[in-house]
Amino acid sequence: MKAILCTHFGGPDDLAFSDLPDPVPGQGEVVVAIKAAALNFFDTLIIAGKYQFKPPFPFSPASEFAGVVESVGAGVTGLKAGDRVLGYGGHGAAREKIALPAQRVVKIPDTLDFDRAAGITVIYGTTLHALKDRAKLKPGETLAVLGASGGTGLAAIELGKLMGARVIACASSDEKLAFCRERGADETINYARDDLKEALRRVTAGKGADVIYDPVGGPYAEAALRSIAWAGRFLVIGFAAGEIPKIPLNLALLKGCDIVGVFWGAFIERDPKGQLANMADLVRWTAEGKLSAHVHAVYPLADTPAALKAIAARQVMGKVILRP
Repeated sequence: MKAILCTHFGGPDDLAFSDLPDPVPGQGEVVVAIKAAALNFFDTLIIAGKYQFKPPFPFSPASEFAGVVESVGAGVTGLKAGDRVLGYGGHGAAREKIALPAQRVVKIPDTLDFDRAAGITVIYGTTLHALKDRAKLKPGETLAVLGASGGTGLAAIELGKLMGARVIACASSDEKLAFCRERGADETINYARDDLKEALRRVTAGKGADVIYDPVGGPYAEAALRSIAWAGRFLVIGFAAGEIPKIPLNLALLKGCDIVGVFWGAFIERDPKGQLANMADLVRWTAEGKLSAHVHAVYPLADTPAALKAIAARQVMGKVILRP
């Protein structure tokens, strides 16, 4: 089978397009023929050795995928050859076939296409865990989303609206903000042009956002936190800006607010039943058209380096999909 391999830490152009033997399922595993694999921003970090998780060489990037079960190993129940599934392996999906534990895949209906299914697990899984499990977002509350046109930002807009919130999309260009309005954002803020703290106060009539969803970090985190509502929840999702901000803790005291960590990767290991319940909701909502799982662009597997460069250059609105 064909695979994109990272044989040493580096950039997208250091990846190799290689041949590997077809995988065989072990005890409790399934082999899936991948029809679509989704890339995320953290894939640019994993191949550079800058992510908290460093797989052994050689490995393939792309943590999530959708496809068809090809074979099942001993002890697997509830899945059979021919089942349409989506799955998450942490890495390894930039290839034609993958073997992984059966509990890491979820059946999908015929009404859900492979391209959209491939991109559900990470961004929507992270965001539903953040908004439902960590922030306890309530109908009628205000949700501010930083980096709103990216994959996780788009998921936060859509899930926030689905959960009954008023959503403020914050991004770095008017083009990106127009896209956010198309996805359902009620208000928009261009933080490349406007002072984020003052703009958030202005669009909330001085109250501040009840929940702030921050996958960006960098200089925007403290500015957003300074505008948060009393008893608000600031969700720490990630640091796409590259800088991990150092937040003055007196802000949490003065605002009576919570600074809440969202580590979805640990959640799915510690609470697999909770993750499966969340995924069942996400698959159903996407199949029903309530979530877009918007695909920005599709690349052939051999063009994985170009796809990763587009993500690194902040040119992507939604998900980037690889087709083996």
